[in-house]
Amino acid sequence: MTLILTNDDGIDAPGIQALVKAINGKKAIIAAPKHHQSGCGHQVTTTRPITLYRRSENEYAIAGTPADCVRIATTQICQDIKFVMSGINAGGNLGVDTYISGTVAAVREAAMHGIPGIAISQYRKAKQNFDWDVAAKLTAEVLADLLPRPLEMGSFWNVNLPHLQPGEPDPEVVFCQPCNKPLPINYRIDGDDFYYVGEYSKRDRTPGSDVDVCFSGNIAVTQLRV
Repeated sequence: MTLILTNDDGIDAPGIQALVKAINGKKAIIAAPKHHQSGCGHQVTTTRPITLYRRSENEYAIAGTPADCVRIATTQICQDIKFVMSGINAGGNLGVDTYISGTVAAVREAAMHGIPGIAISQYRKAKQNFDWDVAAKLTAEVLADLLPRPLEMGSFWNVNLPHLQPGEPDPEVVFCQPCNKPLPINYRIDGDDFYYVGEYSKRDRTPGSDVDVCFSGNIAVTQLRV
């Protein structure tokens, strides 16, 4: 089974290397943005060239968005793609984040063309450092569960890993619904300039939703549709 691995943090981000570790030797092609694209949503490039940099036989840096990467990977690099995985994102993509997230847009783009996919994100608590080895371990466990599961055409998985603290128990995988509460919106104002300072951890959380599950220390899995 040939996999496409992509992200929105850029091809050199540690999260995509953790994803490579998590797939444990499965045949994969890395086709990821050359530069950081976080928060770009489902933007695609149609008014300028998209330059492709071939780094190796199975690794391509693409000067475009995550959705661009999936489009080029599935039509120009390999036309027998069975699955697309996006991540591991440095930060959560919970609930309404999926409309903003380039990470999620990559697998949504795949689902539009009948290719199943999984978006994986690592929630970050209070600006603490990421432990990518732990993220890779948890991702490998989730993939072992999700990959054999059938997906309806046009559906995809969105996975959010909790930010575990030392001594906390191993998380459970919880299948849940996405939260529809808005993100916190707040700005620091300096003259005519507005700087976003919304605190992610203070967002509203519907009980039992993906935000609540992840913030409570478990792995939140939602099934989304195009």
